[in-house]
Amino acid sequence: MTDLTPAKLFSLDDKTALVTGGGRGIGAMFAEGLLGAGARVVISSRRQDQLDEAAAELSEFGPVEAIAADLSSEEGCKSLAEAVGERTDHLDILVNNAGATWGAPMREFPDSAWDRVMNLNVKGVFQLTVALLPLLESAGSADDPARVINVGSVQGLQAPDIENYSYSASKAAVHHMTRVLAKKLAGRHITVNCIAPGVFYTKMMAHTLDTFGEEIVAETALGRIGRPEDMAGAVIFLSGRGGAYLTGAVIPVDGGYSTTL
Repeated sequence: MTDLTPAKLFSLDDKTALVTGGGRGIGAMFAEGLLGAGARVVISSRRQDQLDEAAAELSEFGPVEAIAADLSSEEGCKSLAEAVGERTDHLDILVNNAGATWGAPMREFPDSAWDRVMNLNVKGVFQLTVALLPLLESAGSADDPARVINVGSVQGLQAPDIENYSYSASKAAVHHMTRVLAKKLAGRHITVNCIAPGVFYTKMMAHTLDTFGEEIVAETALGRIGRPEDMAGAVIFLSGRGGAYLTGAVIPVDGGYSTTL
């Protein structure tokens, strides 16, 4: 008889994961969830001092390493892939979470804001995934594929009121790139899915929540903003055996904000 216990479906024992942008915010929520499910986790972001501090806090939940990298360039993506390859011969889970945003009125929105946001949020996701393909292929099998989990946003699902043109466009691009990569990589035993978070209290969202928090909660069907367990649950589901038959999906984790507003 098939073992359908939660321990079988969602245990990540003996799995290795990389979480980009894993030093704070939603990335740290992902990392803590993966560690709690049994995975060994590597976190990455640009600043080694912030990473080391985050790794010290996350080590309470399991084995974690920190590697600084700038993923806005192809060289940075390749460098991170090489560093991960020096630590393991396979990678079961890649969480492409690193991202940047920019807000400015339309007539003042600078060209540099497009380059900065699109280079990291879109090109970086693609280039890092490509650089890590050998490690992902080494981990995947027909019954238990390797997992690529991209991080989009509800602002890529609907037109936002906030004037963050390059950010919302970049996240819509991530959603579609998820579908394209899912189709391309399925034959290599790699699934590709996307989590589209709603509003969570992070440094990136602090100003928005301080200014519009009550309105956002009022427009959210479940009447609250997201919590760390909401992000952890989503990434554990997609990473575990219970999520092995899902690929090309964009999952809004937003309390119904994008689907009921």
